[in-house]
Amino acid sequence: MVILKTFFFNKIKSSTLIETLVASVIIIVIFTIASLTLNNVFSTTIKSNTDRVQNRMNALEYLFLNEKIKYPYQEDFENWEIQLVKSKQNKDSFFVLEAKQLNLASIKQETKKSISRKLTYVISE
Repeated sequence: MVILKTFFFNKIKSSTLIETLVASVIIIVIFTIASLTLNNVFSTTIKSNTDRVQNRMNALEYLFLNEKIKYPYQEDFENWEIQLVKSKQNKDSFFVLEAKQLNLASIKQETKKSISRKLTYVISE
């Protein structure tokens, strides 16, 4: 009987209420910092993503090389302004395909992004 009493009625050591609350607060603080950091990383990645405008520039380059569009060419694509112009430098003439990000009121960015490509293909005129 003594063996049963010691087996069933052993006191289990547990933490106090204060220790539990402190551990919970530490876990919540770490989770909050991690959430804010991940949110910042994801928002920066989305803002700096230029894949869609790069794809549009690829399409315009293809259309230009196959003589579907003529220079000078300009279009607005989402919040980007894309231009195709002929440039002359040092007796060489080439085409420049350039995209500049428009500064919209809803997008509060201090810097404007710009993507530029030099097209060095021989075009029959």
